[in-house]
Amino acid sequence: MIRRAALFLTAVLAAIGAMTSPAAAAPPAASTVAAGYAHTCAVRADASLWCWGANASGQLGIGSTTSSTTPVRVGTASWSSLDAGTSYTCGIRTDGTLWCWGSNTRGQLGIGSTARSTSPAQVGTATSWANVSAGDAHTCATRTDGTLWCWGFNRLGQLGADPSAIYTATTPVQVGTATDWASVTAGFAHSCGLRTTGTLWCWGDNGDGQLGLGRLTPSISPAQVGTATDWTGVTAGYAFNCGVRADGSLWCWGDNGYGQLGAGTTFQTAPARVGTGTTWAAVDASFNTVCSTRTDQSLWCWGNNATGQLGDGTTNHRTAPAQVGSVTSWTGDVRTGYHSCGVRTGGGLWCWGGNANGQLGDGTYTQRTAPLQVTL
Repeated sequence: MIRRAALFLTAVLAAIGAMTSPAAAAPPAASTVAAGYAHTCAVRADASLWCWGANASGQLGIGSTTSSTTPVRVGTASWSSLDAGTSYTCGIRTDGTLWCWGSNTRGQLGIGSTARSTSPAQVGTATSWANVSAGDAHTCATRTDGTLWCWGFNRLGQLGADPSAIYTATTPVQVGTATDWASVTAGFAHSCGLRTTGTLWCWGDNGDGQLGLGRLTPSISPAQVGTATDWTGVTAGYAFNCGVRADGSLWCWGDNGYGQLGAGTTFQTAPARVGTGTTWAAVDASFNTVCSTRTDQSLWCWGNNATGQLGDGTTNHRTAPAQVGSVTSWTGDVRTGYHSCGVRTGGGLWCWGGNANGQLGDGTYTQRTAPLQVTL
């Protein structure tokens, strides 16, 4: 998502995986979730894919443009991961193939055309895709060989290529020649990625300082953010980013109109630390909202809260992290936007926030300002 591909500290994931839920979750369990502008998709523990919410562009992948207020299964394939863009979705199957569906006005599906697809369409023939991040109108993904690929809209260099040479790419284009990319995240018109060296790189639009380079000029190729070599996760929002370092510290930079940087209301052109905490485990940003888990499995959100997406029982914007309830069973798999969803230990899936299109999956169109469990 415009945010999206937060990484998690290896030690934290191992600890979470070893924990037992204090209460049995409603079966079957969810293993991962993705939140778009007004739709949601989740992979269950049995590797099946389910989507719900808005579907005007076919972003649910069910072969039609009919929306749904409850989860609908997408085909019979087995899936390992996924991410949701504004009005489209991409996912990686257990065989390593990559598939995208939904809106495709700028070639963001990577299928060689700008025609939308209401069912999953394969991106090329490669069987070595590792992770994928869907933005607004561009997509980026890494392969198991460490290469990085992007496609879709490139007006501001968000594909890591010169816009005068590639303005729109309808199939994946390799970003440089490096073979040590670990992950990537796509924002509205910029992208960021981590390398296996622990270094952080960003490229594309920089009008709000979202590249973290200490300036406002854009970059059409990956530019290193500072000199730190201990980044473990990064996530891109609309025009800002947040990242976690190995010492458990959390950093954000770029636009701060809703307080999404977690520290006051001033935008930042370089990473600025969020508080003094050293227990941040994973972070996800989308549009102008951020949610992050800590090592104690508590969940904290801040930024835009117009639709209750912070889950704190209000619609008040927050300029500093606010805890979501008192539950301490959240895994690192939490996704936010104008609505938010997260997985708890044991596989329970919970959603909250905007619901005008049924994206919370509870069979209604009622907005929720606190987490509500979704039955898959």
